[in-house]
Amino acid sequence: MKHAKHDKELPGVLGKPVLTIILFTAAALALGSLIAATGLFALDNAAQSRISGQASWPGSRPDTLTFPPRAFIPLIRAATVPLPPPLPPPLVFSGQPPIDFAAEAVELEAQGLKLTFNKIGFHAGDRGRWADLVDMMIELDAAGVPFFLKSTDNAQPLYMAQELMKKSGVPHTLVYRRVSGVDNVPNYNADPKAAAAYHWAQHKAVFPPELDPAYVWVETVNEVDKNRAAWLADFAYETAQLTLRDGFRWAAFGWSSGEPEPADWESPSMLKFLRLAGENQDRLAVALHEYSYEVDDVGAIYPYLIGRFQFLFDACDRNGIMRPTVLITEWGWTYDTVPSPAQALIDIRWAARLYAAYPQVKGAAIWYLGDTPGTIEDQTAALIDPVRNYSLSHYFGVDPGFGRVDPAIFKPSP
Repeated sequence: MKHAKHDKELPGVLGKPVLTIILFTAAALALGSLIAATGLFALDNAAQSRISGQASWPGSRPDTLTFPPRAFIPLIRAATVPLPPPLPPPLVFSGQPPIDFAAEAVELEAQGLKLTFNKIGFHAGDRGRWADLVDMMIELDAAGVPFFLKSTDNAQPLYMAQELMKKSGVPHTLVYRRVSGVDNVPNYNADPKAAAAYHWAQHKAVFPPELDPAYVWVETVNEVDKNRAAWLADFAYETAQLTLRDGFRWAAFGWSSGEPEPADWESPSMLKFLRLAGENQDRLAVALHEYSYEVDDVGAIYPYLIGRFQFLFDACDRNGIMRPTVLITEWGWTYDTVPSPAQALIDIRWAARLYAAYPQVKGAAIWYLGDTPGTIEDQTAALIDPVRNYSLSHYFGVDPGFGRVDPAIFKPSP
């Protein structure tokens, strides 16, 4: 009825060295053993140039993205706590629906694995094609399959999902952000505490009364200034105090794809916020955007775009902080184009397996079903049935232990 496949992808192997460079090779291998423990990669200038240049993006997407020089040489960074070896990648299972997921979960648990579903869902908005989601939400909920849904300026699809969730108990992940009539970034020139009070008051006042903050996450900022990461960490910490006080579930930052710089996760103010978020995983989250910026290469310069969340987790691990909840509130290829359904599903299968390995990643929202000047809502709507069918027929067996981050395990095939 079902079959499993282990899709582990390993880096390429060097050819046999000649005798005259044995010592050089031995030294290189020793260095590789040391730096492989970090799981962090830098990028060469040629690859950097592939995504440089101007583009039309929502929010404050930078015109250029910068990366460290050199070609995929791991950054050597000292760990403050010992880190165990990486976990094996998730096993992929498939079967003909309907699948008895409860029975499969018991079977996997007996093998020391946890059943995990596809976490890639959709980003809805005002008008657009969000209504096409309704049948998908109902069907997945009835099958006991969680889905991820983000919506801006439109509470209706979230309300429908929320009511399904209340009746079924299926743990869907729902995210709301107000765009119109409020500030989408904080006042960077104000004191972080004052900025947080003003910003939160704005968004709290317009949070839709039909949405239950016990079920729906609220996101209040979008694509913030990466050059103010330390200030934003203080702002996030102060905002978190207010949202915890008021009984909301709040997601901070909304970083653009390719941001922030890895070192920004380790400033004292950022570590302070991340520690608070790690201690309140059901109430606080980090919101990220992960785009490839290329419609024909979802793994472009992985893990600096899609997969970049691993830098956050690596920083937390090395500083002895619990990994926070992560909501990838925008995910996809480019601002105005998605691939054909067949190619998109290939890309989604790869990314779904990557996210399945990390229980703190609650999901990713494909951009975009909302109303736009172009046709991306129609292109995205064509993915609803393939994603639904994939979610109903595929699942993952995940090692529930703890291992250090190693992006190389999930490096996409050419």
